[in-house]
Amino acid sequence: MSGQFSTIIYEKRGGVAYLSLNRPAQLNAFSVSMRDDLAEVLSAVAEDPDVQCLLITGQGRAFCAGADLSEFGSAPSQVIARRVRWQRDVWGQLIGLRQPIVVAVHGYCIGSGVEIALLADVRIAAVDAIFALPEVRLGMIPAAGGTQTGPASMGPSRALDLLLTGRQLGTKEALNLGLVSRVAKPDDLIADAWEIAGQLAVQPAHLNSRLRRSLREGADLSLSAGLDMEQKLAAAAMGAGSH
Repeated sequence: MSGQFSTIIYEKRGGVAYLSLNRPAQLNAFSVSMRDDLAEVLSAVAEDPDVQCLLITGQGRAFCAGADLSEFGSAPSQVIARRVRWQRDVWGQLIGLRQPIVVAVHGYCIGSGVEIALLADVRIAAVDAIFALPEVRLGMIPAAGGTQTGPASMGPSRALDLLLTGRQLGTKEALNLGLVSRVAKPDDLIADAWEIAGQLAVQPAHLNSRLRRSLREGADLSLSAGLDMEQKLAAAAMGAGSH
């Protein structure tokens, strides 16, 4: 599938699927074409038994500077433009992947870029990255999970601070808030991300999937129910590992 997309670079290396947003002149702003390319790539990743980890990066000076606002001007209204952009559920595809997701963030990570990052399992950012969820300043609220994944990672109060004000923050604060989990020097970012992805790709796939399921589903359960689920998943993992 390499080279078949106008807005994405996609290739496989060993057990890692590498997906890089590729609209550098537009700071990788999320467009309808990018949505369609992402949907196709994520379908391929989901169906590929050789892929054990997904690594997402961005080309050029930014990870993703948010929605492509130039497309809003060609639509009858912002509401219609936004609805068109989200007609294909790439966010649901990311959530539904069995493989762990690593994202490497540099430059601007705004709006949709933050929402993509929040759906990853390991988020590593360059020390000079800039984050924001500015939808409220555009008369909208996030429509790609920001009101749900933000509080899950940062807590409701911290997430509301960012969502209500739309303010920008740097990598140090993003790390403290839980928006990212690791920090790297700009020159080391991609190499560090590849190292993490490579490590995850060689771990038993059944362990990765069960760990992710335990955390994600456990968030909606009582502590006792969550502990019960953990025990069942751990027992199932031991059984799978013995075969």
